[in-house]
Amino acid sequence: MNKTSFFDSLTEQKPDPLLELIAKFAADPRSGKIDLGVGVYRDETGRTPVMRAVKAAERHLWETQESKSYIGPEGDPAFLRALALETFGEHHGGRLLAGIQTPGGTGALRLAAELLALDKRRKIWIGTPTWVNHQAIFAAVGLQVGTYRFFDIGKQAVLDDEMLATLQNATPGDAVLLQTSCHNPTGAGLSPQNWLDIADIIAARGLLPLFDNAYQGLGHGRIEDAAGMMTVIETVGEAMVAVSCSKSFSLYRERTGAVYLFGDQHAQLNKGIGNLASHARASYSMPPAHGAAIVAAILQEPSRRHAWVDELSEMRNRIAEIRRAVAEAFAQFRPELANIASQEGMFSLLPISPENVGQLQAEHGIYMPDSGRINVAGMRVEDVASVAQRIGPYLA
Repeated sequence: MNKTSFFDSLTEQKPDPLLELIAKFAADPRSGKIDLGVGVYRDETGRTPVMRAVKAAERHLWETQESKSYIGPEGDPAFLRALALETFGEHHGGRLLAGIQTPGGTGALRLAAELLALDKRRKIWIGTPTWVNHQAIFAAVGLQVGTYRFFDIGKQAVLDDEMLATLQNATPGDAVLLQTSCHNPTGAGLSPQNWLDIADIIAARGLLPLFDNAYQGLGHGRIEDAAGMMTVIETVGEAMVAVSCSKSFSLYRERTGAVYLFGDQHAQLNKGIGNLASHARASYSMPPAHGAAIVAAILQEPSRRHAWVDELSEMRNRIAEIRRAVAEAFAQFRPELANIASQEGMFSLLPISPENVGQLQAEHGIYMPDSGRINVAGMRVEDVASVAQRIGPYLA
């Protein structure tokens, strides 16, 4: 008698495209290969270094930390306070706020999604193209996902009219996902007027904004990158913000993040945090402590915080320098790509077909996702011209 496996009824899942890309790049023996796919910051040597401020904080923790006991489902209060002050400022838009620590920004988005999905009538609106994992996170909790076109890849321009028209017709109670800055995958930024218009529509329609805040400080500055988000919070009152420390502290593998709730009444926020903690307990129980302790140790001690601010500025300035070089080199093939210089953060989206992406891999050892998203921080300035010469003929 043949035994039936418990797993026979499962559906075969395709590998994650980005993880598969990393494996292909690692297996490529060519010395001149270039990885433009994986979403991490790299320095001029091609490394993703541990920040000096992080090293100093870890040294402090090694000398002073006395326990590795659990920190509880809501996380480290010192981390949550320090991160909130750094992210939202001292007055945080004149609103009350409460937060819960999470395993990275993805964990923060998933907890926020769990809270939104408690109302089965609710839909969340997402501009496309977007980070590949966004729709999967919200669909996994049963939320209805509505989309609108956010960016024209060929013109390298934000479609603000389509965005505002969609939000204008959203149903009261719906949620809206907004990326605070350094949009993934397009690099496109919103103008102050765009943010004012978004805030007015969200307030008038009774919508709930959920901000994905993953790159603060890598665009134009820590305060500048949060300005649009704070405009909306000040106008609307209630909001949710998922914060990741992966990029701005280079703590990718430590899985450090938080989700914050904004409102005007303590009782409502406490109820929200209680629901988030309940979902956390049933999922991962308690968040990892080490990364949060590092962030708290950096932000609470002036010399370490000053060192971190300086390093973040170095990273931001290097990305901006590469952007200018990329824009000049690629504009020779597509004039619209000059807009890459005015975009922000680590990513831009090229007008290139999946077939041509495959040819670039095979013929030149240049790796990027089929979408054409490139990590501009994956290049050295001196390599930009040669990379553009190889990619340029394949641009659609």
